[in-house]
Amino acid sequence: MVKSSGGGGKARILIVEDDKFLRDLIVQKLKREGFLTFEALDGEEGLKMVEEKLPDLILLDLILPGLDGFEVLRRVKGDKQLSQIPVIVLSNLGQKEDMDRALSGGAEDFMVKAHFTPNEIIAKIKVVLKKKYF
Repeated sequence: MVKSSGGGGKARILIVEDDKFLRDLIVQKLKREGFLTFEALDGEEGLKMVEEKLPDLILLDLILPGLDGFEVLRRVKGDKQLSQIPVIVLSNLGQKEDMDRALSGGAEDFMVKAHFTPNEIIAKIKVVLKKKYF
């Protein structure tokens, strides 16, 4: 089990993903690994959850209803209290421009959905959390 920097237990992961199947699959695997998860279906809800839950890491899709993931990333990284939360972008957008935009906007990493298995995504989350908090 990964410990949270906030003390008292499990690392808190916010998944901002509108694809229910993928979201449910990732949540199930994260819970099995001992993480505490929160879910948001769109950008607005994602921002609200970031402010309320102060997760240890955000897994963020870019193509979302309402506010897109780029705007969510911009607002999180532009807020002093939230900017230190690592963000892993998980998206179907695989163009170099999209990757560069997300990474220059403060994302810790960029993963193209079609190129990674759920287990590889979980492994990346663990690496980023270890680098950030341990």
